[in-house]
Amino acid sequence: MKLKWRYLSLLVIFLMGGFGAIASKAPERVEPAFWWIGMKNPNLQLMIYGKDISDYQPVVDYPGVSIERVISVKSPNYLFMNLRIAADAKSGAFDIKFQKNGKTVLTYVYKLLQREKGSADRQGYNASDAIYLITPDRFVNGNPKNDTVEGLLEKANRMDKNGRHGGDIQGIINSLDYIKEMGFTTIWINPLLENNQPVFSYHGYSTTNYYKIDARFGTNEEYRELAEIASKKGIKLIMDMIENHCGSGHWWVKDLPTDDWFNFQGDYHPTIHHRETIQDPYASDFDKKLHSDGWFVKSMPDLNQKNDLMATYLIQNAIWWIEYAHLGGIRQDTYPYPDKDFMSNWSKAIMTEYPHFNMVGEEWSTNPSIVAFWQRGKQNPNGYKSYLPGLMDFPLQNALVESLNGDENIYGHGIVKLYSTLANDFVYADPMNLVVFPDNHDMSRFFTQINEDFDLYKMGITYIAVTRGIPQIYYGTEILMKNPGTTDHGIIRSDFPGGWKGDQVNAFTGAGLSNQQKEAQQLVKKLFNWRKGCEAVHTGKLKHFAPIYNNSIYTLFRYTDKQIVMLIMNKNAEAKTIALDKFRAEVIGDASEGRNVLSGAKVILKDSVKVAGRSALLIEIDK
Repeated sequence: MKLKWRYLSLLVIFLMGGFGAIASKAPERVEPAFWWIGMKNPNLQLMIYGKDISDYQPVVDYPGVSIERVISVKSPNYLFMNLRIAADAKSGAFDIKFQKNGKTVLTYVYKLLQREKGSADRQGYNASDAIYLITPDRFVNGNPKNDTVEGLLEKANRMDKNGRHGGDIQGIINSLDYIKEMGFTTIWINPLLENNQPVFSYHGYSTTNYYKIDARFGTNEEYRELAEIASKKGIKLIMDMIENHCGSGHWWVKDLPTDDWFNFQGDYHPTIHHRETIQDPYASDFDKKLHSDGWFVKSMPDLNQKNDLMATYLIQNAIWWIEYAHLGGIRQDTYPYPDKDFMSNWSKAIMTEYPHFNMVGEEWSTNPSIVAFWQRGKQNPNGYKSYLPGLMDFPLQNALVESLNGDENIYGHGIVKLYSTLANDFVYADPMNLVVFPDNHDMSRFFTQINEDFDLYKMGITYIAVTRGIPQIYYGTEILMKNPGTTDHGIIRSDFPGGWKGDQVNAFTGAGLSNQQKEAQQLVKKLFNWRKGCEAVHTGKLKHFAPIYNNSIYTLFRYTDKQIVMLIMNKNAEAKTIALDKFRAEVIGDASEGRNVLSGAKVILKDSVKVAGRSALLIEIDK
């Protein structure tokens, strides 16, 4: 009887609100869920979502925190609240109370965290680094238990080339020693955020939650753990971000905040992909709009960054991940597709908070002038000002393949392509901060692009390690992964051998690799470990000597006051003896000897050097 009366008493108290039971409820979502004190920008916008949340008035009572503005939108289930966090605000937790008719109906406990020491001054990746690019679903399956997750639509199916295979964050953590031993100091991982799409979700470019790691990859905490463990091993972490579009499975889609949250909202228009319209002085408004506002595919709604609420949301999200996961860089997908003025504001906001940070944008054009438009410091004819430090160097990647494959007997073809493309560096504000690469996740494997010619492979990889910029190698390129006869992305992004229990071929141990694959792996390992300590390729100047028509010889130097690196590429079938007089006059001076970087042998620098046919000779010379 006493127990019965106790339950009745509790029920009365609950109905009267005596325990604040109603007030203990919280909104469905608050994004970002927490923030930090001491940021340079004192303003913080919260996106608050819950049933009829716009009927409530938010109240905050915490020293140093004030509500500047509360914004209601078309959907009654959203509130946007602008907070100002004073410079003297302390870390801690406080209640955001949502009141109606003077009574608190909902409460959210918001936390302001202390920043990690030196966070604002973090050093992003730079030209002393070498980047290893990973498609996480296809790299290593470190935790088979998360291959299929309840509540996420697509289930694991390793037999489907376009399905989920099971690679995850734990697999990358388990592989950090391999990555370090191979000479890489930075990892760029294709997107890890939730992609709750019914099919083809493994690639990660259809975000359905901007604040949550996809559970099939792991958790937010595991991502942060990856960054911390990698940092202890001297490896930085680059996050792949997408500001242009989200996935059709994003929770926004069922209840859009405004009528202009997406471009062409409710009416699918594909982009025309004419990126040149942004720089084209003759471009029509029609073409410019369709390029920027058009969608990639129906399953990727195009975000409207001209909406101020959307713009602030995306900027804050990027800063949140930098701070939370101790990032060393950002790779921004499809850089010229979002609103160009937003991208200027986005890059400026990040670089203001983190002046020594680094970011690279994807502008897939083989025209250096189109790529250069987006780089910080570029003086553009139309007045556009960017704050993006670096770009992916697609022009040089294309030139590398064409130079290796090209017919040396046709004027302007062959090895001269490398020379002529690099000669366009005058259009860049900072060519040394471009990311150079033989291939990536969106194109055929380098070994396939050069028709599986191992001599050309060795020449190309050596060039990538030495030329100006920051080198990036795609997982598996070091063991000659290929995609013969197809450009299917599911084949290009095949599983890394040894990443799954029971794999007969194992790139980590060498089991099952061919002798040629082992040689390629050792070449990459040798080059990039050497590169770690080579100041000439980190900060040195560059000078190259034009190939003579039908000579098939290209020579490039990287040099400082103390060190010279000399690369001679010989595409001829036979060995060539290269006279040193012109090099001595301009670069090597009276140096009498050097060291073959790959063999370790001494190289006598007298009148000439001999370079084997179809090979690259890499010489290090100390002044």
